[in-house]
Amino acid sequence: MVNERLSVTLAGVKMDNPVVPASGTFGFGLEMDRYDLNVLGGISLKGTTLEPRYGNPLPRIAETPSGLLNCVGLQNPGIDAFLATKVPALRKVYGGAIIANISGFSLEEYVKCCERASACGDIDIIEVNVSCPNVHGGGMAFGTSAKAAAEVTSAVKKVVKGKPVFIKLSPNVTDIVEIAKACEDAGADGLTLINTLLGMRISLATRKPLLSNRTGGLSGRGIFPVAVRMVWQVAHACSIPVMGCGGVASAQDVIEMMMAGATAVQVGSENLRNPLACKEIIESLPEEMDRLGIGSLTDIIGVA
Repeated sequence: MVNERLSVTLAGVKMDNPVVPASGTFGFGLEMDRYDLNVLGGISLKGTTLEPRYGNPLPRIAETPSGLLNCVGLQNPGIDAFLATKVPALRKVYGGAIIANISGFSLEEYVKCCERASACGDIDIIEVNVSCPNVHGGGMAFGTSAKAAAEVTSAVKKVVKGKPVFIKLSPNVTDIVEIAKACEDAGADGLTLINTLLGMRISLATRKPLLSNRTGGLSGRGIFPVAVRMVWQVAHACSIPVMGCGGVASAQDVIEMMMAGATAVQVGSENLRNPLACKEIIESLPEEMDRLGIGSLTDIIGVA
């Protein structure tokens, strides 16, 4: 039974609650077989590119205090297999918002992938990742420039019909607001932030980087204050909705992120530490809301 106190509307898409597993931490949904997926407000699927990708060589995961580094490198089966098999299989068992996370290495690739995803009736939201720090020659190259991010946004909006487009932003920039506003001005329906911070670890024994890619994306609880700060900045500078992510691990974190201005909240690395994280967070929200005197989650969006 839906608890209306938890429900939100994200760029016109009604969600039973604001909790969304973040792209890259939940596979294509069906990998998670420990609970009924329909408890989730939405699912952001694994990042998808035009062609299949194996990703970066191993090792591509390294632990850090309060988080982890990854350089997986967008391993995925490509847009055609994604639309032909992954999305339909998930829709058979899941009725919530399906979010396609699209990555690219050129403006043309972003456009082709988003146009195909737009034509899929089972996809509710398209999330355009211009912020991946784990691949060479794409992703973050677009997300660190306001002009380039706006160009991607404008080009994608021209081919996406009837679905909101969210642009996923990189925290590895000097002025997140400038880039966010450029995307808004270019027609973005919403923004997702933050993606991972660029980081590195070195083995004392081998004197070499722990990751094959040398550097990788830092995620986990340690980056939560950075994420809250950037969500707050962007949500108060832009009029389009924000999906907040970065270090979210509890119901309290969800509420804090929403107070900063997020309409929906993505849970990333915590899914890797605890596969039941999203379910437990959703179950804990009503009690935490009662404790804090919150009647409805929509009442607290951006109150900070």
